[in-house]
Amino acid sequence: MTMPSIKRVLLKLSGEVLMGDQPFGIDSAFVADLAQEVKAAKDTGLEICLVIGGGNIFRGMAGAAAGMDRAQADYMGMLATVMNALAMQNALEQIGVHTRVQSAVQMDQVCEPVIRRRAERHLEKGRIVIFAAGVGSPYFTTDSGAALRAAEMKCDALLKGTSVDGVYDDDPKKNPTAKRFETVSYDRVLADNLKVMDASAVALCRDNGIPIVVFSIREKGNLARVLAGRGVQTIVRKEA
Repeated sequence: MTMPSIKRVLLKLSGEVLMGDQPFGIDSAFVADLAQEVKAAKDTGLEICLVIGGGNIFRGMAGAAAGMDRAQADYMGMLATVMNALAMQNALEQIGVHTRVQSAVQMDQVCEPVIRRRAERHLEKGRIVIFAAGVGSPYFTTDSGAALRAAEMKCDALLKGTSVDGVYDDDPKKNPTAKRFETVSYDRVLADNLKVMDASAVALCRDNGIPIVVFSIREKGNLARVLAGRGVQTIVRKEA
């Protein structure tokens, strides 16, 4: 499948990916491998923004389901994304990639606040910008945060690296006959509730014409292959 022509991308990673083979937390060795993947993509000349979920540490919706106040649980989830962002920043800078973390929840001692013009300048200087803490408000997922930052930074595509190699018409872990889409429209994703990202994130990408590329980040070298149009992926975009 041919990738759209891109110069600037937002890479959204699920927090669970940072666990590696662990049941919880951050696998430093796996994060180091991810950093190498991101560096290889950057070395092709791309400008890269990153958003990382927090599900490996704390997921707000799970906390709410267990009886916590939803807003309080979501703020805890935002803090988890900051921890993941700092871990990824460390891994990238250890291999010589200059990186800045910007958080939607202000915490000046560990990272910058989200300032769009400053983020633009970082990208122009060849730095990777990691956006943390979602949109800074409860009741929104990091998927929505990723879509918002992709629109705000005028990214050419939103790449979602997960544990699954694309978008299926059913859960491939439960249904071995589930069919993977090569391409699928935003409207089909929303109408059929295909679980690519939450509905508000998909709608925001649709309204701003940002294609969503879903692929497996766990397969070594897959990010570079996807960017070259050779990897296994699903592209969510407007109906042809």
